[in-house]
Amino acid sequence: MTNQRKLRYFLVVSILLAALIASASVPALATSQAGNGRSLDPQTRFYVPKPIHGAIEQIIDLIRHRDLADARLIGEMITTPQAVWLDKGTPKEVRKLVQQTMLFARLQHAVPVLVAYNVPGRDCSNLSAGGAATEADYKAWIDAVASGIGNEKAVVIVEPDGLGLLPDSCPVPVPSSDAQRYRELNYAVDALEAKPNTLVYLDATHSSWLNVHDASTRLMQAGVQRAQGFFLNVSNYQYSPNLVNYGIWISKCIARLSSNPAAECPDQYWNGGPLPALIAQTIGEWTGGALSPYGPWSDTDTTVVSTPDGPRMPFNTSGENTRYADTTGMAHFVIDTSRNGVGPWQFPTGTYPDPQDWCNPPDRGLGLRPTANTGNELVDAYLWIKIPGASDGQCTRGTPGPGDPARGGAVDPAAGVWFPEMALELARNANPPLPNNLAPHALESLGLGE
Repeated sequence: MTNQRKLRYFLVVSILLAALIASASVPALATSQAGNGRSLDPQTRFYVPKPIHGAIEQIIDLIRHRDLADARLIGEMITTPQAVWLDKGTPKEVRKLVQQTMLFARLQHAVPVLVAYNVPGRDCSNLSAGGAATEADYKAWIDAVASGIGNEKAVVIVEPDGLGLLPDSCPVPVPSSDAQRYRELNYAVDALEAKPNTLVYLDATHSSWLNVHDASTRLMQAGVQRAQGFFLNVSNYQYSPNLVNYGIWISKCIARLSSNPAAECPDQYWNGGPLPALIAQTIGEWTGGALSPYGPWSDTDTTVVSTPDGPRMPFNTSGENTRYADTTGMAHFVIDTSRNGVGPWQFPTGTYPDPQDWCNPPDRGLGLRPTANTGNELVDAYLWIKIPGASDGQCTRGTPGPGDPARGGAVDPAAGVWFPEMALELARNANPPLPNNLAPHALESLGLGE
């Protein structure tokens, strides 16, 4: 393909994508009272940032090969609202980036979702290693983020994995400590919440990671009671119903611990009684086990499995919800649904030394599209926080590598780099399916022969 023809493709695709973004309805922004006195109107429109360059290249390549159906899918995916990651730069640089984002969001009449991801010792120095060098550097960087937001409306996701991967538990030493991490997160909460229209959320991992009590106590030490709340499932794949249950239990656990530090907080790792009578008759009162991540949870699921210890109901949440029935939730939360449409990867048992089911798992799908109209008073929004189509890193599943054995031995792109194969999987397997907002013959009419 000549450079001139490639430029033509790029310009035409860019114009189509811009039109697709602009064609979305533009509801008025409003503020309602909840949590810290700020919330999102159910009709909030979220910001669509500039896509990763590799996404445009993939669309151009698909069009060039006349795969118009997949080109449309990728186009729909990258023009769906998603987060802007702030993961590097000097205070001056990040302030400028945030100011630009706020400007572009105003032009879209939209609310941006910003991810502050620069804490010292980030990701335990694993695939997404990096972060500020010192606590003082981090505080100056957070001040710059807050300054860039100003008085505009923004959602800020503060440090994914920041409470799940505490420094003192990292397998290799990192330039931080748990005490320092809590100081940094408290500082971020106060600096960002000082802005009049900023909603701040802290890390509560996901429904197959920390138990409810651990997540709640860490959140409280990080200042969640002065924030809007917490976030779940960033860069992961857990089912939305499971995350809603888990988030409600955390919210109620925080409420209990706020008045009684010794309070009980039932969790996802044991769903025994007291149970409703019908279920108690089926599996026995006060028996139970861990909830399985490989299916949606609910109070009414009656799936029974046999175990050496007797029958279990691996997707039934009535035990936990019965024991939380007398508690009102406190903190609000948001859920990352960017890649959880078909749930987590149930990897073949015994196949990989370390399955790394969080790292570019095959055959996943996009989940619920971003909305603040969740139908649940504690769930502020479903968001696409992780950029779908961006790689989780070079996954080796515990093998010497460098290839990914779950993907035929090919080497995965570095963390944050566009991954065309995974992008297509996510788009094709979207649940619910992606809409087709492009005009019926928009792509076909481009004159795409070689």
